[in-house]
Amino acid sequence: MDNSGRKKTCCESVRDFFSSAKFLIYMGHALSTWGDRMWNFAVAVFLVELYGNSLLLTAVYGLVVAGSVLLLGAIIGDWVDRNPRLRVAQTSLLVQNSCVIVCGILLMVVFQFKEQLVELYNGWILTACYVMVITVANIANLASTATSITIQRDWVVVVAGQDSSTLADMNATVRIIDQLTNILAPMLVGQIMAFGSHFIGCGFISGWNLCSMCLEYTLLWKVYQKTPALAVKAGQKEKEQQQELKQLSPPRDSENGQSPEESSQPLMNETSVVAKPDPPKQHGCCYQVSEPLRTLKAGWMSYYNQNIFFAGMSLAFLYMTVLGFDCITTGYAYTQGLNGSVLSLLMGASAVSGICGTVAFTWVRKKCGLIRTGFISGVAQLSCLMLCVVSVFAPGSPFDLSVSPFQDLYTHLIGENTLPEADHSLTSILTGGNATTAAPAEELPPLQSYMSVSLLFAGVIAARVGLWSFDLTVTQLIQENVIESERGVINGVQNSMNYLLDLLHFIMVILAPNPEAFGLLVIISVSFVAMGHIMYFGFAFKSLGSRLFLCCSPEQKVETVDSPSLPTTV
Repeated sequence: MDNSGRKKTCCESVRDFFSSAKFLIYMGHALSTWGDRMWNFAVAVFLVELYGNSLLLTAVYGLVVAGSVLLLGAIIGDWVDRNPRLRVAQTSLLVQNSCVIVCGILLMVVFQFKEQLVELYNGWILTACYVMVITVANIANLASTATSITIQRDWVVVVAGQDSSTLADMNATVRIIDQLTNILAPMLVGQIMAFGSHFIGCGFISGWNLCSMCLEYTLLWKVYQKTPALAVKAGQKEKEQQQELKQLSPPRDSENGQSPEESSQPLMNETSVVAKPDPPKQHGCCYQVSEPLRTLKAGWMSYYNQNIFFAGMSLAFLYMTVLGFDCITTGYAYTQGLNGSVLSLLMGASAVSGICGTVAFTWVRKKCGLIRTGFISGVAQLSCLMLCVVSVFAPGSPFDLSVSPFQDLYTHLIGENTLPEADHSLTSILTGGNATTAAPAEELPPLQSYMSVSLLFAGVIAARVGLWSFDLTVTQLIQENVIESERGVINGVQNSMNYLLDLLHFIMVILAPNPEAFGLLVIISVSFVAMGHIMYFGFAFKSLGSRLFLCCSPEQKVETVDSPSLPTTV
């Protein structure tokens, strides 16, 4: 009888989990992230294929995307804050998937009729198609940013309730989903394009987003129904809240004596105050036109005035690095004699390391508290990155200060391409060279030692544990310490800061693209990471003082940031 009772309880627990709001959020996020990763991988390949194996369109697309988020991040966040949660989630979901579907169909047309389009109006129709693809894809990315802010930075907090441990577990699970889809989704669409065609790849991605949009829409509605607290949001009009609550308030809330307002309070015991708005004032045309600029300024000022400002800045500084598995690292690896097979294994090891970092975050947070977890993660990441610094001076390193880092830049600017056979710059490797360049990486002279490149990638892979744990720490600090009415705009500005530092690292590579200067880029990157963690140390020491270095008992793990507007617990 006891065994049957245990089995019944276990089955009920499993059933409750699979029908819970948490699991539905995981499912929706997995579908959304899978589609995003497939599209982000495929669109770069499509643009390269369409423009004659050149990275020009891809570079333009990347610049447009980064610039748009940098300029509009605060405005997107403000829009998320000002509108009801369900409307924001549904609108961003529909816009994002619809734009990807339109882009997929447009690319199918271009691939099918490219020769005819080239001849129409001297190729201007084809150029217009390129502009449309980049524009619509950029709109899809902005909508994806809004979706990420509202689901990962707001809905997750409300669904977790007032349980900090539940929030940490949800954040870690979401990040593990990101890591897995980042590997598996590009593999799937890559195989489809390899064994089929780019035309079939476009059709598959469009079909996937159409089906995924319907499923995600349903999952969002179910999560909203299961979490009445999502209907209450600071800054909304009282009438809108009452209409939503009438549709979703289940009878058990009143039976338990708990109102939706009580269940929607965030982790820091923030009280949502709904005030009756004043009658709208009439403003001139110039005032309305300048409203986005005022929103942008207010968003950045609000971000600067946050008590977690230095924690957010420390995370942004980690984006100013070449020590990641992107096209920069891949290009350098090819110049050092590593082939695609080895790189794929290294990328897999990097993903496993990132997953270990998310698991380590939850364990360390329970033992040491949230703020201390960020400090420990930073020390771990910096310690691992010391291997990258050592690799600069290790045998086999191409680092040579006698070669000007700007040599390739000057050569391209003045057109002195007298030695094409010696053009082994990162720019040449990434663009595939030209008709007069010996492009294949296999034809490069063999290295005398692989110690340098081995130390480099060992440090990069090992540092992912601390990197992802630190990222989760700052994410939860922002979730817990930013008031509900500013949660969207603060996360929007944080995204803008991340993109700004990411842009700077690409500019740094453009200025010094030759492999001999890569060691200098490594040292600069580690310096920026160190500055980021120094800022976090200052934030942590200001918050905890000397207690930052002390082991705390379970009763003392609740940590918050000192703030005049929020209660502080120790």
